[in-house]
Amino acid sequence: MTFPIVGIKKSNYLIQCKLNLLYLVLGFQLFTIASCRSQGHDSPQWGEKYSRNMVSDETGLPENFNLETGKNIKWSVSIGTDGYATPVVANGKVLIGANNADQRDMRHEGDRGVLLCLNESDGSLCWQLVVPRIEGDRHNDWPMIGICSAPTVEGNRVYVLTNRSEVLCLDLNGQTDGNDGTFQGEGWYMAPSGHFPYEVTSKDADILWSYDLKQELGICPHDSPHASILIDGDFLYLNTCNGVDYRHLETTGINAPGLIALDKRTGRLVAKDNEHFGPRIFHSTWSSPAMGVVNGQKQVFFAGPDGIVYGFEALNETASRDQVQPFRKIWQFDCDPKAPKTDIHKYLNNKSISPSNIMGMPVFYKNRIYVAGGGDIWWGKKEAWLKCIDATKKGDITNTGEIWSFPLSQHSVTTPAISKGLVYATDCGKNLHCVDAETGKPYWAQQLRMDSWSSALVADNKVYVGSRGGDFWILREGKTLTVLDSIKLDNPIHSTPVAAHGVLYISTMNKLYAIKK
Repeated sequence: MTFPIVGIKKSNYLIQCKLNLLYLVLGFQLFTIASCRSQGHDSPQWGEKYSRNMVSDETGLPENFNLETGKNIKWSVSIGTDGYATPVVANGKVLIGANNADQRDMRHEGDRGVLLCLNESDGSLCWQLVVPRIEGDRHNDWPMIGICSAPTVEGNRVYVLTNRSEVLCLDLNGQTDGNDGTFQGEGWYMAPSGHFPYEVTSKDADILWSYDLKQELGICPHDSPHASILIDGDFLYLNTCNGVDYRHLETTGINAPGLIALDKRTGRLVAKDNEHFGPRIFHSTWSSPAMGVVNGQKQVFFAGPDGIVYGFEALNETASRDQVQPFRKIWQFDCDPKAPKTDIHKYLNNKSISPSNIMGMPVFYKNRIYVAGGGDIWWGKKEAWLKCIDATKKGDITNTGEIWSFPLSQHSVTTPAISKGLVYATDCGKNLHCVDAETGKPYWAQQLRMDSWSSALVADNKVYVGSRGGDFWILREGKTLTVLDSIKLDNPIHSTPVAAHGVLYISTMNKLYAIKK
């Protein structure tokens, strides 16, 4: 007996109907999963790719949250104490620098630098990189400070500068898929000096290669290394964090470079600057590089430890891997030309006259560089500024490249956020400033609880920012000051908020919060 549809038996027809229904359900589920995943993006490095602009295209972010009631709190995780790092989010993982105060692994006793890899869904631990402290001079690796550098993720590779001034390439999957790469000494790496190697477990990091800036370049790190690695093609660009000695009177690594490029596949040194920064370093080389295309030419923008912003020619993919080459300088702009240039350390702790330096990153936006800097936050003058520089010029553009300059209150360590013709920048005078990107005209300033070492994030028509007073602010983006919410958190905030997949991440000194509507 046949069913009304010619040539198909009844049993086969029912089977086909069930299969069609199954395909429909599976297709709908896959579509739903894909749709949910496509809502938002990863945030795999600190700041917008290349430009370093502190903006995000995430939507649906919260206008408020409450720690006491749990409103809009997706999860929170302890990161120990003394946390200064900004998190990154990639491929279902959240990575952030921490210390060992929580001692997640009983083998690791005492003070360590730590990089945590957490599940994006619930904050649970995937694996951790545990880094012993540098012995001897504490100014090379300040006690209890967590790893300060924000990692950069590309595919299943994690690139980070540790508290020991090593650039490491890590497997995003940790040891769960085996010990990969040419580096096989993780057990020795985790063990402090004089100890036998530790057993490598599934909760440990998988190091693929390592490049030691102290050993290879002779740098002198100061306090704690702070760098966010920029990736372009096969190259990693980063600042070396070369700084002064424990007396703050000279640079031991006098001939060490401030900006370098490594081959991301091997860790081999490819290029370095030839600017001889050593005698002009007032404190340290803390500003990470940015990148952009100007008149068809790709440039690397670097705020040196001497208060000068440089434009270098980016490396070509055909650059030699066998011979280290110098970066070719296109232009330079002295942000503080009247500041002392020689015998600079005799101005140590002078609050009126001193060299200037730059700690935040330069931001590239519409052929312009936006950068904040001024007197050193600990040892220099209180003067600070936000400047807009024309990146299309060549040579020494100190007298011709400034488009505008806006005075800030006291010091500033911020990386600017530029959105819809407005620039948002914090300072240590307890302010979040909003100024016109074209002219530098001020629109408003929001008073914060304390000075801010953070940068503001602009996302979803809102501005997110915190201060060292533990206060976190959510404001409406625009020329008119509109406060949406102000929340008191448990500890000072030193990092920049991050948005990914509709979730806002906020890090204090001891906790990482995931905030979602």
